[in-house]
Amino acid sequence: QVQLVESGGGLVQPGGSLRLSCVASGSIFSINAMDWYRQAPGKQRELVATITSIGSTNYADSVKGRFTISRDNAKNTVYLQMNSLKPEDTAVYYCNAAIKLTARSRYASDYWGQGTQVTVSS
Repeated sequence: QVQLVESGGGLVQPGGSLRLSCVASGSIFSINAMDWYRQAPGKQRELVATITSIGSTNYADSVKGRFTISRDNAKNTVYLQMNSLKPEDTAVYYCNAAIKLTARSRYASDYWGQGTQVTVSS
């Protein structure tokens, strides 16, 4: 059984910062890409940032220059440092990871965390 658990969300004023964490635990052989998504009320879930197993990153245009994704492979953890937060960043943030359970797994499967609320408001 694999679990992804996010933490670090909360209420912050515009211009402030938050750091989200997501820890993957359970029977894990390897983790490929790890991602952060977000979903605002009444909107579709959108990809915020991606990091590969070797550290290559990609960002949504709306967060480039403000958010930084990183990971600690030894801890099966991905982070999202969010700076210069804006009210439009308000959403539930979800962690996603492509995980292989065994050495014989042909494909990685997607696993999701339960989400953490980020609210940017004065």
